Amino acid sequence: MTPAEAAASHWGGRISRTLRDRENHVYEMALPSGRAALRLHRAGYQSADAIGSELWWCAELAAAGLPIPKALAAQDGRLLIPLDDGRHASAISWMEGEALGEAGQPFARPVSEVVDLYHSLGALLFRLHRVTDDLTLPQGFTRPRWDRDGLVGEAPFWGRFWDHPAASPDQRQVLIRARDALRERLTGGETGLIHADVLRENVLVNDGSVSLIDFDDSGYGFRLYDLGTALVQVLALPEFPALRQALMSGYGTTDRAMVDAFTMARTMASVGWTMPRLQPDDPIHKSHLARAVACAERVLG
Repeated sequence: MTPAEAAASHWGGRISRTLRDRENHVYEMALPSGRAALRLHRAGYQSADAIGSELWWCAELAAAGLPIPKALAAQDGRLLIPLDDGRHASAISWMEGEALGEAGQPFARPVSEVVDLYHSLGALLFRLHRVTDDLTLPQGFTRPRWDRDGLVGEAPFWGRFWDHPAASPDQRQVLIRARDALRERLTGGETGLIHADVLRENVLVNDGSVSLIDFDDSGYGFRLYDLGTALVQVLALPEFPALRQALMSGYGTTDRAMVDAFTMARTMASVGWTMPRLQPDDPIHKSHLARAVACAERVLG
């Protein structure tokens, strides 16, 4: 029996197919009550308490009517099951829809439709933040921090991006310049719990409406960082200005300078993300470095 099959048995389910095989292993799982998503969480990334906090938060958001997957209890009532290999398993409700897009790929939908979807995404993020502000977090709630220190402190959550070994001297100079500029700019702004990973593959589209999945990186941080993460994959597209404006309009902000700053912050964080996760010869190292430098040069002038 595979680890996924063993995990699924706790919910009385069976594995239908693999959905993702990256940070977490995610599977479609057939339950007597219907479909669900089974997640095998990567060992050593989020603690059991942090995963439990994520599951609680998503359940509260779903209960408030947001299109967010909620946690499903195993047959013994637990939301999180420890596995023999050191990982933990959780199950969440199935969300219908297709991903808004995939990294590095053009949109399959007409531009006008994509612009409308980004407006809807901005509105969903605003609602997510407002509903969260009304929640009383339980004792022991814990999530990572995407604050100033978590993004550009001496030990950022995803690593010291300016020390990337593949960066050229000129690239490293730009990364340090961006880090220092962000340290100056990120001294205020609304903060709270955020999704922190609003990539196209984490936004599902169903009949013109959007839903949000994969809260694995969620935590405490700047609210506009959610907008920055939603824009990082479309920086090089000609429709970027229209998508940025639609997202901001849906969210209800006019602070383009800070949205651009947080987009830059995400490009920097993504450079740090690559270092411990990818093989040294993976081409993503160079592409993420190039994207971060190009973004910094555009934002900083």
